[in-house]
Amino acid sequence: MALKPPVEVPQGAIRLNTDSQKMEFFAQDQWWEMATDVPTLNGGARGTFSGGHNASPGYADRIDFITIPTRGNATDFGNLTVGRSASGSNGSRVRGIQAGGYSGSNSDVIDYWTFSSEGNAVDFGNLLSTYHWVQPTSNATRGVWANGSTVINVIQYITMASAGNSVDFGDSLLKTAVNSNSSCQSSTRGILGGGTPSTTNTIEYITTATTGNAFDFGDYTAHTAREGRASNSIRGVFMGGTRAEPSLSNTIDYITIATKGNATNFGDLSQARSDTAGVGSPVRAVCGGGLTPSRVDTMDYISIATLGNAIDFGNLSESRDHLAGCSNAHGGL
Repeated sequence: MALKPPVEVPQGAIRLNTDSQKMEFFAQDQWWEMATDVPTLNGGARGTFSGGHNASPGYADRIDFITIPTRGNATDFGNLTVGRSASGSNGSRVRGIQAGGYSGSNSDVIDYWTFSSEGNAVDFGNLLSTYHWVQPTSNATRGVWANGSTVINVIQYITMASAGNSVDFGDSLLKTAVNSNSSCQSSTRGILGGGTPSTTNTIEYITTATTGNAFDFGDYTAHTAREGRASNSIRGVFMGGTRAEPSLSNTIDYITIATKGNATNFGDLSQARSDTAGVGSPVRAVCGGGLTPSRVDTMDYISIATLGNAIDFGNLSESRDHLAGCSNAHGGL
């Protein structure tokens, strides 16, 4: 860990330490060495895009997967236990988990799959009630979902290595629906926020290893909902969405998860779109699907440690919106 710099440095700044040849980030008034290694994972750093709303039959049960370090089109992984849109997904190193959703009525279903092997999802348990637009976050042990379409402030969690129903975690600061269907976190903090009604710009956080209520983190650069999210262990990114609904956005914001504060502009997606999903690795965030307002199969990616506009990654197996995203290599692991 280096000494404090002689001049003021913005929180979240990133540099190459030419003495150690290590990447470092600035937080809490000092420089910290970044963990930039890619985890050794059986099957690689995988992201899955699951469920959503498609052209036919309307509520998709498809699970696609990508290998995040390599560009290319998504590949079929398997199927959910029931097709549904507007679910919330999170993941451990081993399992991807999807909860809630909508398929003509709200759902309390929790499904899971094993990242390293392709195949269909299996029943895990049930949420406390039926919701869609539940907002996910996780660390290596717990999967958490907050709020939902019934505009409540409940936060609930599961232990991802086992199966069973969710239990109460605490309360969100806001009663918001229409949140993100993908997650943003470090190993310590889970990031929540955004949503409607009256599209909010509030970001809040929880300490994932404990139970309790959420705390204020800061604000987005604008009132935001329906965006794709992803993170490594340092930064969380918020990609696209709606701003002052129904306006579509191509904006990418980011935060430094270890420090509280407002989001900062990162760059732009290749096209303005909402109802996307995101997946992350230590290096990349990938944003998939959404509405432009036409339904699309687009996947964009960014390098999380830098600033700049998104680049084409490939295509989903079909055009979908209101899909869910998670990975086995995100910042909470």
